Amino acid sequence: MRRLLKSLNYAVAVFPSAAEFLASPKFAATACLVADIHMPAMTGVELYEQLIERGQVIPTILITAYPDDDAQERMLKLGVECYLRKPLVEAILIDCLRCAIARGKAARG
Repeated sequence: MRRLLKSLNYAVAVFPSAAEFLASPKFAATACLVADIHMPAMTGVELYEQLIERGQVIPTILITAYPDDDAQERMLKLGVECYLRKPLVEAILIDCLRCAIARGKAARG
């Protein structure tokens, strides 16, 4: 995924965990977050909920190999831009990314 996004001229930062992302100096400049739902220690869902609690919602795309319709509905209601199932369709990921970044820019004014 990193190669794909870099090939589209996006700046990409990869973090080994949700906690390291939250502690990163790049956190504040993040235009879009792409996270797997099933990560160790803190899931993608928990990460997004943590952002909401902090009042620092970043346009977010969640990805999973284990889709759950109830979780998808809940996350979309909470404001997640896209909830994608693996294997990813690159064109759908790219569309979601473009929409998420555009929404983030519009929200910042």
